Amino acid sequence: MKIGIVGSGLMGGNLGLLWARAGHDVTFSYSRSAAKLERLAREAGGRAGTIAEAVGDADAVLLAVHWSRIDDVLEQAGDLAGRIILNCCVPLDIQDRNLVLGVSTSGAEELARRRPLARWVSTFDTSPSEAFADVFAHRSEEPRPHLLYYGDDQGAKEMAAGLIRDIGYEPLDAGPLRTARFVEPFAMVTAELAYAQPGGPKLTYRFSKFRDAPADFSTGKVGEVAFG
Repeated sequence: MKIGIVGSGLMGGNLGLLWARAGHDVTFSYSRSAAKLERLAREAGGRAGTIAEAVGDADAVLLAVHWSRIDDVLEQAGDLAGRIILNCCVPLDIQDRNLVLGVSTSGAEELARRRPLARWVSTFDTSPSEAFADVFAHRSEEPRPHLLYYGDDQGAKEMAAGLIRDIGYEPLDAGPLRTARFVEPFAMVTAELAYAQPGGPKLTYRFSKFRDAPADFSTGKVGEVAFG
C-alpha cells in the first residue's frame, strides 16, 4: 500500500518507519528539516517530498501535524477529493495545554467540514508515539492493546483498521466521526498519564466488558469478554 505522511515529527516519523517495515511504500513530507525527511526516507526505503507528492497517488494519508499548522497543510494539500485520511491531530492551543474545540464539535469534524470530499477517519490520537516501537515488536502476542478509531466512511475505517493492525494494535471501533467530541478530551487524559504521571510515556490501554451472565460470587468467578 502507498502511504503518504503529512507531518514527519515523532508521530508521523515513527508510524511511517513501522509501516515501511510492515511492507508499505511510504512518502514523508512536511518537516522543518529537509535533512530529516531524507533520513526518514532512507531508513524506510521510501521517498521524501512535498505535501502534494505525499498525497499524490497515496492509498492512505496520515495527517500528523500540530493544530496550528492545519491551515498551511490544507492549503498545500488541495481538496483531497477521494483520499482516505487518517487524522491523529488533536485541536490543541499553541502551548499544548487546552483544546480549542469541543464539546459541541471537534477537530475531526472541523477537518471534515473544511475538506468534505476527503474520506476521514481519526485514529492514533490516543496513544503516545513512544509506545509504537514496543507495540510493533510484540505484535505477535495476544492480547494486543486497543487503539480507538472512528469515522463515517466504512471503507476508510476498514483500511485504517488494517494499518492499525500492522503496527500491532487491535483496532477498536468507537463509532462515527462525532465521537471525536469525546475522544479528543480522552486523548488529553492519555497524555497526562503518559507524560505527567510516573512510569514513562510508553502507555497502552485495553478495554473489556463483563458478560451478560450474572457473576457467581460463590465461586469468585466474574464473566468478562474483550471487545472484538
